[in-house]
Amino acid sequence: MRAVSSIAVSAMIAILSMANGPAPAAADDQPIVKKAAKTRKDKAKPDKNQYWLLNPTPPDQMRTFNTDRPTKANVPYTVDAGHFQYETDLVNFTHQISGGTRIDTLMVPNPTFKVGLTNNADLEVNVPFAGVHTFGSGPSGTLWGVGDTFVRTKINLWGNDGGDTAAALIPYVKAATAPIGIGNGAVEGGLIGPLAITLPNSITLLLVPEVDALKNAADNGRHGNYVLDVNLSKEVIKNVVAYVELWSDYSADPTQGVTLMSADAAVQWLILPNTQVDVGANFGITRATPAVQVYTGLSQRF
Repeated sequence: MRAVSSIAVSAMIAILSMANGPAPAAADDQPIVKKAAKTRKDKAKPDKNQYWLLNPTPPDQMRTFNTDRPTKANVPYTVDAGHFQYETDLVNFTHQISGGTRIDTLMVPNPTFKVGLTNNADLEVNVPFAGVHTFGSGPSGTLWGVGDTFVRTKINLWGNDGGDTAAALIPYVKAATAPIGIGNGAVEGGLIGPLAITLPNSITLLLVPEVDALKNAADNGRHGNYVLDVNLSKEVIKNVVAYVELWSDYSADPTQGVTLMSADAAVQWLILPNTQVDVGANFGITRATPAVQVYTGLSQRF
């Protein structure tokens, strides 16, 4: 798109020049061209590989504030080296229907803490606080507690500091810190691979495949779980970004294999250069998917 835009501008200038007649050659024209070339050279991107956890990236070289919120998709961009960031649900409510049973889940809050290790890698820890209320045809009950702990690292492969595409790998492990009823008591893990592509009209496409190794429902064996998230976003007014996505999750559990799908929408508002708020909703498409999930969140970078 940038190349096409440059050609279009050049063509317009050429047409205007032709319309005004040929410009006389002047000795002063050459220094102007040389200055322009020198300006482009001065704006070359600095080498940020020298920065790490204990040698932070200077503020004037930090990337635009990016988060893995508000939707389910992950972005391929990491936290700048030596800087800290948190992203949290302030309130996250989910309503699920399973036969005659209703399950309401509330997470208040659901924080993820991030720290930049190098220019292209960060460390992330997520520990929610959750309440689960079960009611309907069977016995009803409510359980509150700390959820499972997710520890992961995001490693950017390319595009962290600019470009029309960017990609990363995000390996993670889940520690069984939640009581049974909120979690399943198992250590699990997986790999996420977000890819960002800039489309025409300033639209960003995120393709986020994920492969997990999860505990079987009936025994201690493991099965594959496969996720694909397709996400589109665009800045609709200054500092306000709208998102739509289609999310799918196929579990190959030998006794309880199931496919989940949802259609999701969200809005994010960057209220300060390093602070954003968001709100969103996810709507289940298949019977096994939670019928509705609504949330609002906050993110900050330091």
